[in-house]
Amino acid sequence: MTAPTAPSPEARTSPYLTPADVEREFGFSRTHLAQMRFHGEGPRYRKPTPRKVLYRRADIIDWIEASARQGTAAEAS
Repeated sequence: MTAPTAPSPEARTSPYLTPADVEREFGFSRTHLAQMRFHGEGPRYRKPTPRKVLYRRADIIDWIEASARQGTAAEAS
């Protein structure tokens, strides 16, 4: 995961983020996002055209929040 940086000015005004915007703002690489989409994992996304992928910022935050864990003991069983 790359270090997050400030979002682009366009990303701040739009409710939708491109994979590059997500990478800049949240640190998930575009490759990793593509792999998660392929496997049906990761945050919800929109595909308005065959080559355009968009994420809603709220969906990314909800997905991150849903991954909250108290500890790893429950996962081991």
